[in-house]
Amino acid sequence: MGVIGRLKDIYWGWFVVTGAFFVLSVSYGARYCFGIFVHPMFVDYHWQMSAISLGFSINILMYALGGLVSGRLLDRMAPRWIMTIGACVVALGFISTGFIHTPGQLYLTYGVVCGIGSAGIGVVVNSSSVGKWFVRHKGLAIGVASIGIGFGTMVLTPVVGYIVENYHWRNGFIFLGVIVLVVSVLVSQMLMGKSRPEEYGMLPDGDQPGIKTLERKEDIPNVSSSSVLRDHRFWVLVICFSGAIMAEMMMFVHQVSYAVDNSIGRIAAASSLGTIGVASIFGRFFFGWISDHIGDPKYSAFLGFLVMASGMLILLNTETAGMLYVYALVFGFGYGSLAPMMPVLLSDRFGRDVLGSAYGLLTFFTAGIGGVIGPVLGGIIYDRSGSYDHAWLLNIIILIFVSLLILTLKPKK
Repeated sequence: MGVIGRLKDIYWGWFVVTGAFFVLSVSYGARYCFGIFVHPMFVDYHWQMSAISLGFSINILMYALGGLVSGRLLDRMAPRWIMTIGACVVALGFISTGFIHTPGQLYLTYGVVCGIGSAGIGVVVNSSSVGKWFVRHKGLAIGVASIGIGFGTMVLTPVVGYIVENYHWRNGFIFLGVIVLVVSVLVSQMLMGKSRPEEYGMLPDGDQPGIKTLERKEDIPNVSSSSVLRDHRFWVLVICFSGAIMAEMMMFVHQVSYAVDNSIGRIAAASSLGTIGVASIFGRFFFGWISDHIGDPKYSAFLGFLVMASGMLILLNTETAGMLYVYALVFGFGYGSLAPMMPVLLSDRFGRDVLGSAYGLLTFFTAGIGGVIGPVLGGIIYDRSGSYDHAWLLNIIILIFVSLLILTLKPKK
């Protein structure tokens, strides 16, 4: 009874953070395993790298389109059923991908089916759900929840690398489908059944009535999706995060193949994805925390972009497993800024009441542009030059550009 009583004293928003953590773990941990499958499919079928990468780009495009729907739904209902349906669709896509024989089948199962389902268990639904429960501790809460992305990548990539190496890549896809289904459905049904605190007689951050919070409706009035689209600040965020996500997605799809081309063992190369996941855990916490303690969270995003560029510079000169892990630590720490900073900056500029819809719109453009272009562009550059060097250099230039552009973001009105 004592334990139950203590649990009842915990603000429900932290249970939402816990649920988002685990759903993001399996959702993104599974997605970022794709790079492990690229080289084995290339060896088995001799498909071009750009053709294989297109499967991932289609996945991101479908995710971006689905984010428009899931974001709008989240502003109207609790996330439980959005996540459950999304998990079932993703599981179907992963398991079906274990039986493909043509690029077209890859595009349908992993690209379309997994992509659409991922919108229901991705950052739009999870981070927006968390953001609705916090004001003063929003950056920290979203940062902690998004640590799940790094945790899932850290845990799943070496496991899937082992399965692919010893039991064939088809079984790796089937394994991921089962994991996503079991974890996402159980967690979402247990912890993600409530939408926003005011509907349950609570205040954001667990505050008691009469305690002033940092955000009031008169400070950031309710806005519509159309007004968000007309705001130039939104388009600055689109350009900046599109560039960063393009670099991120290019890396997750192609860095294992790059490492194998440099005579680094496949399991060690796959484990570098896990290293990115580990480093991103610290990055998500740090950038989420620091955004609550500085005058404007755009400076946190600026620093994250620069650290990602530094990691890319290391990769451009990487020829050994040791240097690959150094790159992964640096890039992963900087990449950890993306998941918390997108919803934090949106909420800071436009308010939390429209966070789901605004985040869905931002994801549609950033994932639709950066997530689609990055993997395919990396594959095209490799097919034409036989090297990834020009791709890595392009990423460095783009990341430096967006780090400067984010500094021009105007403050909240």
